[in-house]
Amino acid sequence: MEHPLNIIGPQVRALRKAAALFQEQLAARCQRRGLDITRGTLAKIEATVRAVSDHEIPFIANSLGVPISALFPKTLTPLTRKPRNPHGTRRDRGSSKVRTAKPRLKKR
Repeated sequence: MEHPLNIIGPQVRALRKAAALFQEQLAARCQRRGLDITRGTLAKIEATVRAVSDHEIPFIANSLGVPISALFPKTLTPLTRKPRNPHGTRRDRGSSKVRTAKPRLKKR
């Protein structure tokens, strides 16, 4: 995985396990509070492969019985970016030659 799509996933998983809840049970709690979420979506959040909307965070925290701040890590690890192409253009795949359009001949 290149970059995580959220920073709360590992805390959600840890808090869910500490509360002895299965993903299905936490999803059901969220649904009872008004958040339309499935077990699969919750699994993606925990695995950090799905972004979490700001309106979803209070539902998840409330369903876990914790303050919102408990969902966020104590320290943040800075993300590293891939190096950019120094020329600021897209890399040409395959050939280093510049492609030009061939002139079309008119049909008679």
